[in-house]
Amino acid sequence: MSRVLVIGAGGVSSVAVHKMAMNADIFSHITLASRTKSKCDAIAESVKSRFGVTIDTAAIDADDVAATTALIQAVKPALVVNLALPYQDLAIMDACLAAGVNYLDTANYEPRDEAKFEYKWQWAYQDRFKDAGLMALLGSGFDPGVTSVFTTYTKKHLLDSIETLDILDCNGGDTGLPFATNFNPEINLREVTANSRHWENGQWVEGPALSHKQAFDFEGVGQKNMYLMYHEELESLAKFYPEIKRIRFWMTFGDSYLKHLEVLENIGMTSIEPMMFQGREIIPIEFLKALLPEPSSLGPITKGKTNIGTIATGKKDGAAKTVYVKNICDHQDAYAETGNQAVSYTTGVPAMIGAALMLTGQWKGEGVFNMEQLDPDPFMDMLNKHGLPWTVEELSAPLDF
Repeated sequence: MSRVLVIGAGGVSSVAVHKMAMNADIFSHITLASRTKSKCDAIAESVKSRFGVTIDTAAIDADDVAATTALIQAVKPALVVNLALPYQDLAIMDACLAAGVNYLDTANYEPRDEAKFEYKWQWAYQDRFKDAGLMALLGSGFDPGVTSVFTTYTKKHLLDSIETLDILDCNGGDTGLPFATNFNPEINLREVTANSRHWENGQWVEGPALSHKQAFDFEGVGQKNMYLMYHEELESLAKFYPEIKRIRFWMTFGDSYLKHLEVLENIGMTSIEPMMFQGREIIPIEFLKALLPEPSSLGPITKGKTNIGTIATGKKDGAAKTVYVKNICDHQDAYAETGNQAVSYTTGVPAMIGAALMLTGQWKGEGVFNMEQLDPDPFMDMLNKHGLPWTVEELSAPLDF
């Protein structure tokens, strides 16, 4: 049994804390902190009413390393679970080093003033965590996270070698709203409007955002258009699986979403460049975020399913083989259990599982680790037990695109 400090109070954090409370044999004491303490208090009230577990709450500016260090020292957790904004990853990692505590997050660092996310900033902490005898686990969400573990499981159990890997992320949920993002609007729009990028034959291939489209029939959802995008796990998978010749990431978007996104881009509302408005400086995408629905409020109105998985082609016992490992999650089921929609659920549950494996010592080490560096078996086992069951399907042929 271990104490844990969770930083951040959005939908993912809400799911993670609810699931931690359901596993009190591992998480003996939970403290939830964010800039807005009232959000933490609301999550704590929900946890108490659903599961009878009391959690502590606190206010913290996670950009303030000294204040975060002081909070960690006061709480005395065995692990800090960072579910705040990716801009704050490095500050929280610094605080963990100062306080001598292990670290976990779900998304890699991204500078506020540049729409670019990559692992170089966090990988640079390798020696500092190793020398301190501490472990930092990066990307324990779904994608990145579960998709990386699916890949590792595929290599360990299903294929002797992987030649091509495609990650397919489909959110078939419908809110009935004309335009809404299913996680933090600012992060979502920065990600979606970035150039596409995939790994092929030892190099990155880049193209315009949302310019490469394919239709795919997703179990539980139906046929959807999916678009080639860059996603952070491509970088770590390319590093740790250099034998894979091609790695791609696909995400589905509806026509209404893309229409609204095009208009917002055309009028400059997705820009991250500061501008003057009525005598004060604003950033358009931050103003847009304030106008859009808060993702954590979408749970009661979201219907449908998500379907996220990996399709890998390679060799098994000398013969060509293609395998599809996937999870299907129902928005309404996720809401009934935790009060949050499935996009938050599919990230919050893996955050809890990664934390549990670190706290129980099933995943351990010194330094900075990505998910694909660790044994997939205990993680895959916990997915089945804690709300994200997976299936394996052998396809008759590789993807034809």
